[in-house]
Amino acid sequence: MLRAAWIAQELLTTFEQELTEVSLVPSKTGGIFQVRTPDKLVFDRKEYGGFPEPKVLKQLVRDAIAPQKKLGHSDSTSE
Repeated sequence: MLRAAWIAQELLTTFEQELTEVSLVPSKTGGIFQVRTPDKLVFDRKEYGGFPEPKVLKQLVRDAIAPQKKLGHSDSTSE
């Protein structure tokens, strides 16, 4: 839950103008981490095999909700 909360904060900070809500829903089974828009599953931890790097998740969210948005250092291709 701690990592999910941190990633939610990262998304809210990065997409301050584009997001109206980020919700965290606890699960009794654990291990579920999904990022969705109203009409699309953007990221699923189960399919990815773990938590994404914030840079990767921000790029995926940007591509889904605000393709024109620049992400600064998160757009950099160098590691």
